[in-house]
Amino acid sequence: MQLIFSPASPFARKARMVILETGQQDDIELVEVMSSPTAPAPQLTAANPLSKIPALVRPDGPALYDSRVVTRFLDARAGSDLYPESRIWDVLTVEATGDAIMDAGVLMVYENRCRPADMQFGGWMDAQWGKIEGALDALNARWISQLSGPLDMGQISVGCALGYLDFRHADREWRKGRDALDDWFAVFAARDSFKDTAPY
Repeated sequence: MQLIFSPASPFARKARMVILETGQQDDIELVEVMSSPTAPAPQLTAANPLSKIPALVRPDGPALYDSRVVTRFLDARAGSDLYPESRIWDVLTVEATGDAIMDAGVLMVYENRCRPADMQFGGWMDAQWGKIEGALDALNARWISQLSGPLDMGQISVGCALGYLDFRHADREWRKGRDALDDWFAVFAARDSFKDTAPY
């Protein structure tokens, strides 16, 4: 199998972390591509008609895409427990919260990179950051006990989201006023799978 990815993508980082955490690195070739919304990589488009990263190319069926589909498949393939049935709705909600932070953070980057300067809309950027702040506040106040349990997909998603904020939006200082989330992330970021998938 092949995972088509970009090293800067937090969504691809989720899949790469799952590969490492479940011991599938010898079975899956990582194929790095350079892609953007305005210039998608042909190899990526061939695997995913939406031209979004990541995509998992399988020898025995069509490629899988959307990070949540890819990670669910990898978890099932390995027989691991990153989507535990006993906590499934909480795990999926926390994963969706992490993914939403990534979505908004990536859209902010695209606004700066893909739109001409005279067409960029500061109010829209502020609205995206407002979504991120709301999600961060919810994680800090409501979901810390969930994040502090056994490793699951919600934790991986949130960890990748916070790593992306540090990578692309460090000037926004997401940690301010969110000590519990900051403390949790300091521990999570020490995982080998997180360090080995650092964006560049």
